[in-house]
Amino acid sequence: MPTWFDSHCHLHLCEENAGIEGLVAGARSAGVVGLLTVGIDAASSRRSLEIAERFDVYASAGLHPNSAQEWNGGTSGEVARLLEDERVVAVGETGLDFYRDSCPPDVQRSAFADHIGLAQATGKALVIHTRDSIDAALDVLAGTGAPDRFVFHCWSGDVEQLGRALGLGAYVSFAGNVSFKNAAALRAVAHFVPLDRLLVETDSPFLAPVPFRGRPNEPAYVVHVGRAVAEATGATEDAVAAATTANARLLFGPT
Repeated sequence: MPTWFDSHCHLHLCEENAGIEGLVAGARSAGVVGLLTVGIDAASSRRSLEIAERFDVYASAGLHPNSAQEWNGGTSGEVARLLEDERVVAVGETGLDFYRDSCPPDVQRSAFADHIGLAQATGKALVIHTRDSIDAALDVLAGTGAPDRFVFHCWSGDVEQLGRALGLGAYVSFAGNVSFKNAAALRAVAHFVPLDRLLVETDSPFLAPVPFRGRPNEPAYVVHVGRAVAEATGATEDAVAAATTANARLLFGPT
């Protein structure tokens, strides 16, 4: 059975739909050998570390761009303290979200730049969220200097934007929407991602892939994301599983 790494999920949000113990057990039965549970604010970053310690998974710490107004000396200090733990292997998710206007762009850019600085200072991976903002996020990275290891989660850009991201050294992760019927353009872009830069994720509990679309997502479904990516790229399922798992280990550092 191929083995997979769910490079981005939110187990703290899955608690509302199912028990985390069952979700992790189900993922492992499906061949998921590793997963990263991602914080989106100070409280969920703390919770993600608690989950990581209890269930032998990995965590990230940071503030989602929609929460960037909460980024201050207190929250940045707390995120920095969480990053001292070996189970917190990534900074974020951070980035820019111009789809919603709840947080001013300049505030988002400032918080994003600070997260980039944390990744550079700690040597840990950076997890980047973009929505209607890929070019702007790439501009921030180019201006500050990209960290050694970073990933665009739930990639949604075109081939030109992909080229810019890869040129900066990015990993690129695809979520369940790559399997959607209306995602032909996204699947076409996936074809241009080198295997050594490719990741897969669920973004649980969001974006459940076909054939589970419309239901709460869970880490076990990363298998179906991987199959959709394999079909899009022309690689075998085994090759995509092996490459994405190896890439996640290189990116996040777990052994």
